[in-house]
Order: sequence, then C-alpha cells, then structure tokens
Amino acid sequence: MPRPLILASSSLGKLREFAAFFQDHIPGWTLHLKPAELEVEETGTTFVENARLKATTVAKTLGEWTLADDSGLSVQALNGAPGIHSARYAATDAARIERLLKEMEGIPNRQATFHCALALADTQGQVRVQVEGVCEGEILTQPRGEGGFGYDPLFWVPEVGLTFAEMSPAQKAEIGHRGRALQALKEQLLMLGTALG
Repeated sequence: MPRPLILASSSLGKLREFAAFFQDHIPGWTLHLKPAELEVEETGTTFVENARLKATTVAKTLGEWTLADDSGLSVQALNGAPGIHSARYAATDAARIERLLKEMEGIPNRQATFHCALALADTQGQVRVQVEGVCEGEILTQPRGEGGFGYDPLFWVPEVGLTFAEMSPAQKAEIGHRGRALQALKEQLLMLGTALG
C-alpha cells in the first residue's frame, strides 16, 4: 500500500517532476499537492530554512509525511537576486522573465546558479532528511525553448548547450538543481530505509 506524501507546493509543474522521479526511483509513495488554502509564510533567509519551514508546518497541520522544496535562481551580477524571492519576483512566469531580462540589460556577467533545497518531515513535523542540489549556468538575452516552467527558458547550461526549457525531462532530471537534490534525497532515503517507519 503506497504511503501518501504531501508536496508542500501548489505548483503542478513541480508535482509532475517530483511524481515522475518518485515513480521511477523511490516507489512506495503517492504524491499529492498541499491544499491551496494552506499557506506557509516563507520567513527564512535561505532556501534550506524555507524548505524546513514549509515541510514542518504542512506535516504538523495535515499529520502526513511532507516533502518541501525551496528553489530559485541566484544571479551573480544581481548580488544573488532574485534568490529566495524567485517565485515572488513578479506575478507570472512571463513577467518574471521580462523583469530579469530588464535587470540584466547591458550586464556582461551572465553567471547564475539554480538552487534547490529539499526537506522531508514526518507526520509529527520532524525533519528527517535535508538535502541540496545546484546547477551552474548563464542567463541568456532572450528565452529559448518551450518546455519547463519559471525561468527555464533563460537558464542556459554550457555543459550541454541547452536551456532548461530545451532539455528533455530526463536531461533536466539528471543535471538540473531539482534532479540533483532528488538524487541526494534518494540516497538519504535508501540509507535511512526502515528507520522511516
């Protein structure tokens, strides 16, 4: 009988990515989005703090195992912005891309890093696993690709010569920040094994 796992998010895009990974690599869980009305104020100053905050709050409220991700884009020339405010940088994906392009106008240094922090909390709200994943890349001057979501069309990864939005889901899962964090999560879960009872 699969055990329910709440994803502390309202993003269908994230749910698809996580559910596909779990199905292939960490079977035995059924993922669900948190109820939309259950909002968690992200008061942390780092991706890790916000992931822990979301995981513990949702787990305690619902009494279910909860996985929270806090991820975002840090641009070197913008002193790490949008960073933990990536999702709140503007109202929509298109507006976020437009704002980032405007802020980057005329800036030669395009270095950027996508970060992902994951926290897994048990039914009591105790964080049992915490991992991070990063992917280095550059910000393009215009969007490329139709896939993905968020800043994916602007984030170009030199090692493969593609933006996140141009990659197949399998490629993104392998080299993307979330994919790397999920691989680390898988290793931690395998090590913990039955201790997660």
